[in-house]
Amino acid sequence: MAATTACGFVPVIDLSSKDTVQGRVAIPEAIDQACTNSGFFVIVGHGIPQDLIDRMFTVTKAFFQLPYEEKDRIAHRPGVSGYRRMGGTTALSLDQKTPPDLCEAFSAHVTGELSEEERKELGDQWATWTLANIWPAKPAGFRDVWQEYIGAVSDLAADLMCLFALALGLKEDFFDDKFDHHGSSVAANYYPPQLEPPLPGQLRRGPHTDFGSLTILYQEDDRGGLQVLQGKDNWRDVSAIPGSFVVNIGDLMALWTGGRWVSTMHRVINPEPGDTSSRVTIPFFYLPNHDATIEPLRPCAESPDTRQQFDTSVIAGQWMSRKLQKLFAGTA
Repeated sequence: MAATTACGFVPVIDLSSKDTVQGRVAIPEAIDQACTNSGFFVIVGHGIPQDLIDRMFTVTKAFFQLPYEEKDRIAHRPGVSGYRRMGGTTALSLDQKTPPDLCEAFSAHVTGELSEEERKELGDQWATWTLANIWPAKPAGFRDVWQEYIGAVSDLAADLMCLFALALGLKEDFFDDKFDHHGSSVAANYYPPQLEPPLPGQLRRGPHTDFGSLTILYQEDDRGGLQVLQGKDNWRDVSAIPGSFVVNIGDLMALWTGGRWVSTMHRVINPEPGDTSSRVTIPFFYLPNHDATIEPLRPCAESPDTRQQFDTSVIAGQWMSRKLQKLFAGTA
């Protein structure tokens, strides 16, 4: 079986047979069904060593548990991408006004290791992928583990894009030249213990869709909170499965498919009153080249409204920049 059903809405897809003839047929079919229905699926058999995942989680959690004075030494600031005490207000990306998300964040980019001269070639728009990475001195080995993880999950994302192409009836290398200098990032989220009641409408992460092509998310096995919107008002829990990742497509992928695949609203809810546990999630955002032109594949979705909504082309970097400005600056 290439897929089973979890939560009645988000399927579990086993990638372990992806390099076989049978898997190259069954897995894309399962991906197409998932992306058409919810835009979300869970992957197992993905090939990333559990030891690397465990080390990534351990150093990331240890960093967030440091005192603010230590974390603020690598604070996000002009020219560098680092730690944010406030992880933004995700609902602003959809022009919904809510209190700030109850979240700290640390981010690093694939392009953040390039020289200043090379990063100047990544466009002049308001963009996080043009920034240099800044790394904490503690915990020991943080930078090495993060770079190893970014490399492994980048390879996994590239494999998924090949499967996406097959799912859409395309040659499996169709997307390759749109990601050969991608500006992808890992943006770890820390949801601290809630010792005081949240403000009205305030969540750990407010309702939002992701912006890019796909997201690969690690979440703790014993911590819940992620919910996906089914229909207009039915929020479905996405439970963590040991050894798995949650994958979802973003707005650019929905546009790329002409609305055939859906970029679905999701959020991270607060724990029950009295629950003072913290939570760490580690999303990897796989983004096209900043200068890639994203044009809807044909034919578009059947609905006339959907055809009109997605019958456009965008430059990936410009699209992402507008979304990020709303998220962090509250501007259009």
